[in-house]
Amino acid sequence: MNINLTLFGQAISFAIFVWFCMRFVWPPVEKALEERETRIADGLAAAEKGQQDLESAAQRAEEILQDGRDKAQEFVNQSQKRADEIVEQAKQAAVEEGERLLVAARSQIDQERNQARESLRSEVAGLALSGAEQILMREVDAAAHREVLDKLVQEI
Repeated sequence: MNINLTLFGQAISFAIFVWFCMRFVWPPVEKALEERETRIADGLAAAEKGQQDLESAAQRAEEILQDGRDKAQEFVNQSQKRADEIVEQAKQAAVEEGERLLVAARSQIDQERNQARESLRSEVAGLALSGAEQILMREVDAAAHREVLDKLVQEI
């Protein structure tokens, strides 16, 4: 056999094999590759969308946390303000109570001072009568001279 004829026969067999592969084998392989490429592209798109959703969710979570922190700070500020108001009200009530007690004490002091004056006036009147008795060496009738004694008490 001739080598050229063998080589020519192998070339024809190879050409038939290539035509057969291009006609029947290559289209399903190409279709499978395209489907795989599409699935990979879809997977990458889904992964990118998932990444964007994750970033969006992280951003929303941070916004919600910040909103919660702001609300908590607002509650703390309101609580502090209310506590300050309560302290101020307590101080005001204590001042008012102190003033009321001071007025009551002053009133009581004035009352006791007036009672002491009246008591002293009565004692002075009694001493004046005793002195007058001693001077006159006789007893002065208190009932008869009540008007004079009241006038004397008023002067003292």
